[in-house]
Amino acid sequence: MLRLGILGLGEGRSTISASLASKKFKLIQICDANKKLCEERALEFDFQNWTTDYNDMLKSDKIDMIAIYTPDHLHFEHIKLALEHDKHVVCTKPFIDDLSQANELLALSKKTKKKIFVGQSSRFFEPAMRQKKDFDKGLIGELITIESHYHADHRWFLEKGWSLKQSFKWLYGGLSHPVDFIRWYMPDIEEVMGYGMLSSNGQQAGLKNQDTMHFIFKAKDGRIARVSGAYTGPTQPASRDSGMSCILRGTEGASQADYHELRYAVTTKTGEEKIITWGDATLKHYFRFEGQSHHAGEYQNYLEYFADSINNKFTAYPDLKEGIGTIALLQAMDKSLETGLPVKVDEILSSYNISRESIGL
Repeated sequence: MLRLGILGLGEGRSTISASLASKKFKLIQICDANKKLCEERALEFDFQNWTTDYNDMLKSDKIDMIAIYTPDHLHFEHIKLALEHDKHVVCTKPFIDDLSQANELLALSKKTKKKIFVGQSSRFFEPAMRQKKDFDKGLIGELITIESHYHADHRWFLEKGWSLKQSFKWLYGGLSHPVDFIRWYMPDIEEVMGYGMLSSNGQQAGLKNQDTMHFIFKAKDGRIARVSGAYTGPTQPASRDSGMSCILRGTEGASQADYHELRYAVTTKTGEEKIITWGDATLKHYFRFEGQSHHAGEYQNYLEYFADSINNKFTAYPDLKEGIGTIALLQAMDKSLETGLPVKVDEILSSYNISRESIGL
């Protein structure tokens, strides 16, 4: 049983629930710079071992692994410190926000021999896991193309002061989910082209960067994919359209995994068409709090997968290398928005002296 510390108790709320419900983890300590939030979580989960000092967890010989859910710009430092203190690491997406730090983490991970896992939670939602299982079984044949989107009315999010800073971009905070779906099935993206705009709703709220974006990707083998995101306007009813979807189109069939809905559809190579939904027991595993605002079930799924990788000595994906590759793709997307031109991912990697071989491409 792995002994866990959790840093960042906003999003980390889901990880507290996940670790307490899992037989593969023992929660040792929780941490947040906000004392009031620590006290709230301690009361909510009847778990009293909390601290406002990250060093308390780093120095503890009772903790094997630290799960990091802090703001994006702090990820590098928090990951680095965890590795330096001989801890395995789970870090929420997006992994790091500055690729100039990537080679240091690659070297440190190799030196310490500690595992790093990127918490791309959407891969671990029931419809997405079923879609990947069916694809790997060959039910839709050879992959032709992928379409994915993340559309949400997140105007409430703009009430958070830091969301209106120049440093906040929906490109990283939102589109990293559907982009991860693309990389899951089509990892070797060569070039990306996209357009973005700041909607009138976003302008009125004081948002600094694009809240509406569409991108086309090209892989090295010539296949293409597309991603879109829109974050500050109304959405369709869930019965008509999901906030997030991944559609695979193959030579012999097609499939679609939806989120937040526990809904999956597939046309197999035999011509069979199925729409699959899951009931209350599965719903309660994934959504344990008010509404669908947290991801406890997905986090438990990926924490247990990561635990298995440590205990059984295999690589859990997305790992450090894949996480860096995804950030390189996101930065290529960012550059395309700025220039209005296609951008090659290799140009981004080379500008930071990151070799394709070092990240497994």
